[in-house]
Amino acid sequence: MSARRPEPLAQVSDFDIRLLKLFRSVVECGGFSAAESVLGIGRSAISQQMSDLEQRLGLRLCQRGRAGFALTEEGREVYQSTQQLLAALESFRTEVNGLHQHLRGELNIGLTDNLVTVPHMRITGALARLKALGPDVRVNIRMTPPSEVEQGVLDGRLHVGVVPVVGGLSGLDYQPLYDERSLLYCAVGHPLFYVDDRELPDERLNAQDAIAPTFRLPPDIQNHYGVLNCTASASDREGMAFLILTGRYIGYLPDHYAEAWVKEGRLRALKADSRFYDISLASVTRKGRRPHLVLESFLQELAASA
Repeated sequence: MSARRPEPLAQVSDFDIRLLKLFRSVVECGGFSAAESVLGIGRSAISQQMSDLEQRLGLRLCQRGRAGFALTEEGREVYQSTQQLLAALESFRTEVNGLHQHLRGELNIGLTDNLVTVPHMRITGALARLKALGPDVRVNIRMTPPSEVEQGVLDGRLHVGVVPVVGGLSGLDYQPLYDERSLLYCAVGHPLFYVDDRELPDERLNAQDAIAPTFRLPPDIQNHYGVLNCTASASDREGMAFLILTGRYIGYLPDHYAEAWVKEGRLRALKADSRFYDISLASVTRKGRRPHLVLESFLQELAASA
């Protein structure tokens, strides 16, 4: 197979779209074998259809073999274009269905990790009522870092997201949902676990090995980490929990997320009256978006649950 097609791709047929959907599933599953259960077909059939797509495009999309599955540079570009194409097709389908005032189609949501333990969680209730209104609605949830949620909403891959409010992007609308408090924790086995807060000077606390987040935070919250001895980092709150639970680090976690471990006696908050910060979480949608009946219904249910 040549590296490039000898002529441009004349049109995208239904067959091409089916192959592109298969390609997307293979990429998101991380390989042919893992995609078998998702696609409901065998590895040999997946391999044949991938070969058909590569032949159709005149491009080598992935490397497969003993070394494992990996996208080529062209494969990565085709994957990004596939995401945009399928999102546009779904948007068209949803808009046409909206003309009939039936809730059909997809709702693609991006969430920051570890929100499900928020006691006043409104997303769950809104999704339940949406499903009651439109039993045929397909809900797809992606757990990704806040910056990726915002980018996904901007480029149309996601209809709505929930993120901490950190500055905000000009092309997005943010609607406040609730506030979240984070406390500074250590785990059983840590030298400070049994130390009374009244006997714990700030100098000793600040000298402990601590965890810094790699995700964005407002400047005033970053100051809480600036005084700590951050010798490790984590890209999300679950990663921070893993390190804290080793008993070798201290770090900030949302109080609702840490509550179960606190009740089990595995975590304790350090100087909870002073070592804490609050951050607002908001739903985020794209400004100037096209009418989308499923999305608008979800946003209405979300607002009604306030």
